[in-house]
Amino acid sequence: MIDTIQVMTTNTQKKLLVVEDDPGLQKQLRWSFDNFTVVTATDRESALAQMRRHTPAVVTMDLGLPPDTDGATEGLATLQQILELAPDTKVIVLTGNQNRENALKAISLGAYDFHQKPFDANVLNLIVNRAFYLHQLQCENRELLEPSANTTIPGFISNDPGMVKLCQQVQRVASSDISVALLGESGTGKELLARALHELSNRKKHHFVAVNCAAIPENLLESELFGYERGAFTGAVKQTPGKIELAQGGTFFLDEIGDLPFSLQSSLLRFLQERKIERIGGREEIPVDVRIVCATHQSLKDMIAAKTFREDLFYRLSETTIQIPPLRDRVGDAVLLAHFFKNRFCVKDKRQGLNFSQEALNAIDRHQWPGNVREIENSVKRAVVMAQGNQISVEDLGLMPANKPIELTTLREIREKAECETLVKALARVDGNVAKAAEILGVTRPTLYDLMNRHGLKGNVKNITH
Repeated sequence: MIDTIQVMTTNTQKKLLVVEDDPGLQKQLRWSFDNFTVVTATDRESALAQMRRHTPAVVTMDLGLPPDTDGATEGLATLQQILELAPDTKVIVLTGNQNRENALKAISLGAYDFHQKPFDANVLNLIVNRAFYLHQLQCENRELLEPSANTTIPGFISNDPGMVKLCQQVQRVASSDISVALLGESGTGKELLARALHELSNRKKHHFVAVNCAAIPENLLESELFGYERGAFTGAVKQTPGKIELAQGGTFFLDEIGDLPFSLQSSLLRFLQERKIERIGGREEIPVDVRIVCATHQSLKDMIAAKTFREDLFYRLSETTIQIPPLRDRVGDAVLLAHFFKNRFCVKDKRQGLNFSQEALNAIDRHQWPGNVREIENSVKRAVVMAQGNQISVEDLGLMPANKPIELTTLREIREKAECETLVKALARVDGNVAKAAEILGVTRPTLYDLMNRHGLKGNVKNITH
């Protein structure tokens, strides 16, 4: 096994950071690690700079760093900052014969291992190789734990057939310049889709500029959107372009457009019609080429009926409308997202091996999630911190079970709907493992694949761990 590890690291030339202030020892360590790409540092500042530049998986470091070369204070502080910067990095501490206490303290702070000086090159190489091998295994394991989302939009996690179609619609619309209105409850991912529209478009090399209409006072919003000339009002000491102008060539995102004051709606409509703006206090019309995307959790049609939103502005903004369903209507996504956030926060908080109890998974699946994705993210984040032992309980999540109403139609439709939902839920419950899903459902793997094909879930197979 040792030979296999050594061949692997030699062929790929892994980067190793050596933190050592003694030039002689530094040179000796370089010679000892000729099968790695070695980068060096002599103090805390240079060590952190090398970490940011090279992100090495393994670090060897002397605890006696300047200015405390005779102690371990500086070395231990450097160790802590390295692990804060890159928690998965394997740090191997080199210590003198009389520094066993400091070595143990380093281990308690998160160091991977320690080795005494004068070091044995063969033994130290073995320790370093094993550290690289463990780091690689952890990275591979994390990839396997990532949820098997069936969407092609980065960061958007869903296996719900309706959401998959919505993401495909976003991809088709992204290549055009038509205005898009993203409608949905708070926390459903409207800004994420707005950014996806930008990143998938021909405008991605230019700026994505966002303005939240609900977060800026009405008396400041006009200058924020259109900019102003020097002397336009008290405090206008210099010419300042607005957010629309700053988005030149890119995408301008108006979040919470339903909160745009009625007095400004005519100014925005004029810009959308003419594609020109005038800064406050200015007389020159400035042409601006931007793609407009807006979002709101409010019903713009109800606001039009109440005469609080202009109908002509609505049609200018919503050349295409994308309605994002709430999380409670996305089959299996609550559990899928719970796994995703749990894996992310476990890595951040160093809680490896933490899993949901069956009762917790049932509660996640049944909860209505009125705050949508944002609510489930916060709930899981708290649970990872609060969980005792290796399981997250219902209490950790702070949930109460809630039964969903069943809509009755024909028996055939009910059966097919229930079968499809059960398949999606089972795959989400086991985090995409086909063999485990088949075991839960009491069918063979070939039967499960046939059912997935019948219900249009075949696209999930390529991303699911077997």
